Amino acid sequence: MGFLAFLLLGLIAGAIAKLILPGRQGGGWVITLVLGVIGALVGGFIGRALFDSDVDGFFSLSSWLLAIGGSLIVLVIYGAVTGRKGTRA
Repeated sequence: MGFLAFLLLGLIAGAIAKLILPGRQGGGWVITLVLGVIGALVGGFIGRALFDSDVDGFFSLSSWLLAIGGSLIVLVIYGAVTGRKGTRA
């Protein structure tokens, strides 16, 4: 997968993770992009370690599920580090 495709995957996966996880997460699209890209890397690492799968293709369902799952993990850690509460206004 190319660099721009990986950035787009990270941005969309981060946005989906923010929609799935309840609460008000700070940051705009740049933070969403960073969290999504880091989440895609984490998801790829977890997928490679547990399922012998990888984030390898942009149109692959396993790539999207791993990227979104990794983004959820990173978003939970980000919320714990920044001290954001899980209440939605």
